Amino acid sequence: MKKVLGGLLATTALLSLAACGGSSDDASGSDFSIKDRYELDESTPAWKLDTKEETTKITWYINSDWTALPFGEDVTTAQIKEDLNIDIEFISGDDSKLNALISSGDMPDIVTLMDKTSQAAVKADSWAYSLNDLAEQYDPYLMDVVTEDTFNWFSLDNGKTYGYPNYSNTEADYESGNIPVNDNFVIREDVYEALGKPDVSTPENFVKVMQEIADKYPDLTPMGFTTIGETAGPFSDKLQDFLGVPLEDEDGNFYDRNLDDEYITWLKAFNEVYRDGNISDDSFTDDGPTYDEKVKKGDYATILVAGTSGQGGNFTEFMNNSDTRYIAIDAPASTSGKEATLNQTGISGWLINYITKDAVDPAKVTQLFTYLIDEPGQILTKFGVEDVTYAYNDEGKIDYLPEVKEMEQSDNEAYNKKYGISRFNYFNNDRANALKVKTENALTQMQEWGEGKLYPHFVIENTDPDAGTAEARSNTAIKTKTNSTIISLIRSKDEAAFDTTLTDFESFLDSNNWDAIKEIKTEKMAENREKLE
Repeated sequence: MKKVLGGLLATTALLSLAACGGSSDDASGSDFSIKDRYELDESTPAWKLDTKEETTKITWYINSDWTALPFGEDVTTAQIKEDLNIDIEFISGDDSKLNALISSGDMPDIVTLMDKTSQAAVKADSWAYSLNDLAEQYDPYLMDVVTEDTFNWFSLDNGKTYGYPNYSNTEADYESGNIPVNDNFVIREDVYEALGKPDVSTPENFVKVMQEIADKYPDLTPMGFTTIGETAGPFSDKLQDFLGVPLEDEDGNFYDRNLDDEYITWLKAFNEVYRDGNISDDSFTDDGPTYDEKVKKGDYATILVAGTSGQGGNFTEFMNNSDTRYIAIDAPASTSGKEATLNQTGISGWLINYITKDAVDPAKVTQLFTYLIDEPGQILTKFGVEDVTYAYNDEGKIDYLPEVKEMEQSDNEAYNKKYGISRFNYFNNDRANALKVKTENALTQMQEWGEGKLYPHFVIENTDPDAGTAEARSNTAIKTKTNSTIISLIRSKDEAAFDTTLTDFESFLDSNNWDAIKEIKTEKMAENREKLE
């Protein structure tokens, strides 16, 4: 679901897109009229003013191979349908399907992309309306509910913003304490206590304790990690964040985190754990379901976790079916005293939503954007409907009703189908977390461990060379090589092989224009700082 789509559209597809959706010169917005429906009111969202009686059919394309969610059948989306008098048909697919839609000259009303730097996003002014113009024409209240930093971050060179994301976290969000960490190093609590709560924050102690686990618990795999697929999984930037590896050098230039001395030292430690037999070869090839099953059974004594929130079901099942649980501890850590700088979803967010120039009723679609970005829409899509799925307690906090909590635990599939809580998340963010009652669950201790450890990585977001350039092609090759090298380093047969692999990687960087790419990244970092001012 979170596949990053690089090189989203071929140049020919973009030309077709510009042809079917209008040109970038068409910057004044839509000529669609609302004069017989409502008058603009800056203090009232337009969806409350619109007198249109006919239900508006909205087509919404998501450029990923998801299973499209049914609309209007669960409590959450039924409320959206009723409030806005709309019906939504979701279309999902891959690049080829999107290209076919473009070529047909009949774009859907909404397009959701996953990459702010893709060619489609960069050329959005050729096929999408600017939200600035749509707000001015159809719903000025939209500008009251968008987050200013996020809105400015997504502006194109013409100063207008065309796409709006979900889970875009600003610096204020990071400072609020409402965003939980999403990466942890966890250990079975029974194992941790039986070993005397050992310190595993240094490479030396880490290697030692993994062997102690192997000796004392021969039926357990001392260390596991979330699946890696074609990437290095948690062993790349996630591990670097645990160690507080800098994002930039003291002069504000791009810093090559993959060659940081402390990071290399920890990779050597993992290699030693691997050579001791305490990291299984299976862990490098296990698919998602296989890994999930091992976590549910508690087969791993320790786990390096990327995406803790997505592991909630696994950790909960293990906790419910045993007399122990997984807890987060301080490991791995910097050997020079640097604080952890864990990342969360950055200011670029995750999904990015656009209103196309082929939208049948751009006024109604603009109203939908306003509705979903506004706080009541955030509450609805995250928690459901008051007195149906939740109620406010004496402290004014949202608390799920007992029957809702029970169904979530006993029949999660039926729970999702009936209530649709947190499933219609195309504009969601984490700010609404502050409104809900805090409850103890399998992730509570892990998230509490991470308090104060989040650090914005905004300055290095979207700093890859522009698609279609020679540097972009080299950068893609380097990313692939980096992922394979990290795994090869961990699985090296001895120290000599480790050193040879690292030297070969450095030579690969030199022969693939790495210096020029670093200069581009440094320039884009400077541009990011300007947008963040």
